[in-house]
Amino acid sequence: MNILVIGSGGREHALCWAIAKSPLCDRLICAPGNGGIADVAECMALDISDHEAVIALCRANAIDFVVVGPEVPLVAGIADDLTAAGFKTFGPSAAAAQLEGSKGFTKDLCAKHNIPTAAYARFSEAEAAKAYARTQSAPLVIKADGLAAGKGVVIAQSLEEACETIDEIFAGAFGNAGAEVVVEAFLVGEEASFFALVDGKTVLPLATAQDHKQVGDGDTGPNTGGMGAYSPAPVMSDALCQRTLDEIISPTVAAMAAAGTPFRGVLFAGLMITDTGPQLIEYNVRFGDPECQVLMVRLKDDLVTLLLAAADGQLDHVSARWIDDVALTVVMAAEGYPGSYEKNTEIGNLAEAGAGDTVEIFHAGTARSPSGACLATGGRVLNVTGIGANVADAQAKAYGAVDKVDWPGGFCRRDIGWRAVAREAS
Repeated sequence: MNILVIGSGGREHALCWAIAKSPLCDRLICAPGNGGIADVAECMALDISDHEAVIALCRANAIDFVVVGPEVPLVAGIADDLTAAGFKTFGPSAAAAQLEGSKGFTKDLCAKHNIPTAAYARFSEAEAAKAYARTQSAPLVIKADGLAAGKGVVIAQSLEEACETIDEIFAGAFGNAGAEVVVEAFLVGEEASFFALVDGKTVLPLATAQDHKQVGDGDTGPNTGGMGAYSPAPVMSDALCQRTLDEIISPTVAAMAAAGTPFRGVLFAGLMITDTGPQLIEYNVRFGDPECQVLMVRLKDDLVTLLLAAADGQLDHVSARWIDDVALTVVMAAEGYPGSYEKNTEIGNLAEAGAGDTVEIFHAGTARSPSGACLATGGRVLNVTGIGANVADAQAKAYGAVDKVDWPGGFCRRDIGWRAVAREAS
């Protein structure tokens, strides 16, 4: 079959890498793709916000199946438009994608269906939000309601900082994403990510992961789209995975179906593991980035078969198996990220860095120059992924490869997986 993957990041490179291995895939196109995706798929320039252009590309290339990578087109309804045009699509409808597109929507759903999450209130006006914040205890979590590329969340350490953050969000710090604000209680615990495929009714658990959002070592500095991740997450025992399914995922899927907006796609629950068990921080309605990268290198089964089953309502007929090894990915980013950074700096020695069976390098923000050189075009640029017997082993393999990459204009955190490595050593 002819398959189209929509997107251009490290997540889409990992998806294309896995899809290209499927015997069901005859031709693979990625739009718009990047410099690394071009090694496993045909990249086609495309404005993915132009849904008619996406549909035209599907028609011109006899596409049989579309896999949507990023959240923005999903929230904008691209799955609805592709389905209406007759193209089988993996990804939720715009109505179901509200689980990520509106934090307030998800918090209200949790409150209605007794899904464990932090206490909250939502506001469309700054003074009311600040008045509520002043009745709470710091720290507080202040969130822009809409999509903000993983950066619309601030942990305010004082009530003064909370009020300042509220003013900044309503003043446009995160654009239209800040039309509403959610003010949440701060949860204490360890974060983890839980992934499941959903076909509207059936839930197929996938794997767990843990990521590092902050830019600096020791989880310091501003939040980013993600500086690294590893899978599985040691904190997620079998018992905690079952509780997550029973208390969070399954009630959400049932609630969405009952509301007439069944969820089909991948449901990514960001969790806080507290003393009382898992609580939902937020939902994402697509594979995480960089979590997708560590999931794909651990997946034993045919990804296309699984994604088709979700799209076709057939998840009760498939299963997902995983290698026992740990995968850990380190994000190499352009100097200055998540602030301003220089573009089109050259990256060398990638072939040697990615050689061997225990390392995969996924490209997130790259392009090829006319001479074939690899150029950094984004903030997060490479996902250097190691596979090992445990977290420490996978970490050593990933950083061993990082040290071979010749890129003076880049940097990375040097401690991805530190909690799990410490747990293994204790």
